[in-house]
Amino acid sequence: MGPVEGAVRSDVEALGDLVGVEPSLSEMAYQLARDIDAGGGEDGKLLPALNRELRATLAQLLEGRVADDDDDGLGDLASPD
Repeated sequence: MGPVEGAVRSDVEALGDLVGVEPSLSEMAYQLARDIDAGGGEDGKLLPALNRELRATLAQLLEGRVADDDDDGLGDLASPD
């Protein structure tokens, strides 16, 4: 396992339980990371595209979780109502 794949696996593991399409997105991210670690194919010519796709895949994986992280269970205490 290369450094990029190792970092991606660590990041995904930190998310906890995966639901819905998250397992599929995770596997896609692992494969993209492996391809990056392997040099990006075609003498590295594919690295920019692989990096963009990995960023997009990770962003989609995290997309549904951002709202959950902000919810501290206290509601909106700053609301004047």
